[in-house]
Amino acid sequence: MKKVFFYLGIIAVAAAAGGTTAWVLGRNMEPGVTYINHEVERTPALGTHFTSYESDRYPDLTYAAENAVKAVVNIEAVQEVEVRGGSFGYDPFLEFFGIPQRGYNRGGEPQKQERRAGGSGVIISPDGYIVTNNHVIEDATKLRVKLNDGRVFDAKIIGSDPTTDVALIKVEGKDLPTLPFGSSDALRLGEWVLAIGSPYNLQSTITAGIVSAKARQLGVIPSEFSIESFIQTDAAVNPGNSGGALVNTHGELVGINTLIQSQTGSYVGYSFAVPESIVRKVVMDLKEYGVVQRAMLGITFRPVDQAFLDSEGKELGIDELGGVYVASVLDGGAASEAGIRKGDIILDIDGVKLEQASTLQEQVAKHRPNDKVKLSVKRDGKVKQMEVTLRNKAGKTELLTREDVDVVEILGGKFADAGSKLCRELDIRGGVQVVSIKADGILARARVREGFVITHINDHQVLSLADLQRMTEKVRSIDGIYPNGRAASYVLVE
Repeated sequence: MKKVFFYLGIIAVAAAAGGTTAWVLGRNMEPGVTYINHEVERTPALGTHFTSYESDRYPDLTYAAENAVKAVVNIEAVQEVEVRGGSFGYDPFLEFFGIPQRGYNRGGEPQKQERRAGGSGVIISPDGYIVTNNHVIEDATKLRVKLNDGRVFDAKIIGSDPTTDVALIKVEGKDLPTLPFGSSDALRLGEWVLAIGSPYNLQSTITAGIVSAKARQLGVIPSEFSIESFIQTDAAVNPGNSGGALVNTHGELVGINTLIQSQTGSYVGYSFAVPESIVRKVVMDLKEYGVVQRAMLGITFRPVDQAFLDSEGKELGIDELGGVYVASVLDGGAASEAGIRKGDIILDIDGVKLEQASTLQEQVAKHRPNDKVKLSVKRDGKVKQMEVTLRNKAGKTELLTREDVDVVEILGGKFADAGSKLCRELDIRGGVQVVSIKADGILARARVREGFVITHINDHQVLSLADLQRMTEKVRSIDGIYPNGRAASYVLVE
């Protein structure tokens, strides 16, 4: 089918040319050499409907590619895990002939085994700071970084942020090639971008595409409080590209390539990158404070889209698309202190229109606690401007320190508010139920089971998920009750 289309195209062009064509076979003055002169007489009007070629108006990606590729690295993440000797598959036939079986331990004692995974990263400072994805370096016991010029370094983890899937690592180097930050906010739909990384361990691979969409929210980052506002492109990205650079035509970093949407695990037309606006903020926080300074607005919300209007618009008296509907306001939070109420519609933040929920997340994520933002809020048909001072998860304006912890993250699980029915059955005022448990968290190590309702942490009452989210103390004890009525207490011993 492709060949037919190709040939029809050639015939169409030839027919359009018209005029007289002559082939002249001649002999050059140079003996033994024959040349063919092709003379074409064209109709005078041919091509008048085409624009003239202006090189400065067409994208040239070579400058961006040749400069940016030097600052994109390959990352090998080594994870050391314990496995039982017998799991290697003991073969008595091999033992009979004296053939050694590597890794097998007759006694079944745990053996150390290395698992290796590959990804990419971007050098952002001459002294060796490198930004990548959290999932590239997560649980790694050793990191090896290979530069575009072939040099190899060991790297250490400076910090990571599972909620945005961004991490910062460092190698000990000097005068390393770097990639400057651009502006993801300034990206336009249809703008050319490059994806640079190490797909399938093919280092320094460059692909090109356009910005297909912005502020995509996919629900793929496995964190209770994930922040997603992806840049979607059609630049080819495959396993190993994670953590690599999304670059504009000026050779500036506008995103970190993170994932693809595919049924097979390989590229099928869509790839997604964490925008520079989020990456830059997270990296600066990790470098300066060791933790991410997460600003919170203190509301739950829903986008006012057609589905919202169809389901609740008439009941709530809302008939216009756009903005986000404030479903609840956290007591003592930033929005509450500024006077925002349940039922308000936030139309924009700092002049950026909120056409989808992810836009609000992205704009707030660019800020730190105690930063001020201006909101356009619609209430009772009237729009008013409100200034809000953002707060941290504990409801304070102070910045967090390394000693402060993300309790939800270190507990290791997914949580939900215990419903009123369950609270009545267990005779408790409130609590947070454990929906699922991650393998590497406190809950897993304490052997807490799914369904457990947390009522206290460190003797502080936990009535809701919001209470859990605001906690920053190191977890020393967990108290609660199982759905069958059995109370349980867990004390952490270091």
